[in-house]
Amino acid sequence: QVQLVESGGGLVQAGGSLRLSCATSGSIFSIMAMAWYRQAPGKQRELVAAITRDYSTNYLNSVKGRFTIFRDNAKNTVYLEMNNLKPEDTAVYYCKGSWLRNEYWGQGTQVTVSS
Repeated sequence: QVQLVESGGGLVQAGGSLRLSCATSGSIFSIMAMAWYRQAPGKQRELVAAITRDYSTNYLNSVKGRFTIFRDNAKNTVYLEMNNLKPEDTAVYYCKGSWLRNEYWGQGTQVTVSS
């Protein structure tokens, strides 16, 4: 069974930075596609950033140039480096791992950006 545990969320002022981490159990991390999603109150969950097992990445347009997704297969962990945070980035951030038809989700971590 694959389990994902996010950490690193918190309260930060606009313009600040946070680094989210998603530690993954199990032995298939290196072959999984990993992604970060977020969900703000009253809004649908949206894809923020994704990284394939071959390290290809893609980003939500509104975070391009500010957020960076990267993975460390030796630590079974994917990260989301968030810089120049804006109040509209406030949301619960979720980590997802995918392999074949299987999807695994973390419990989420709250990010709050004050203006």
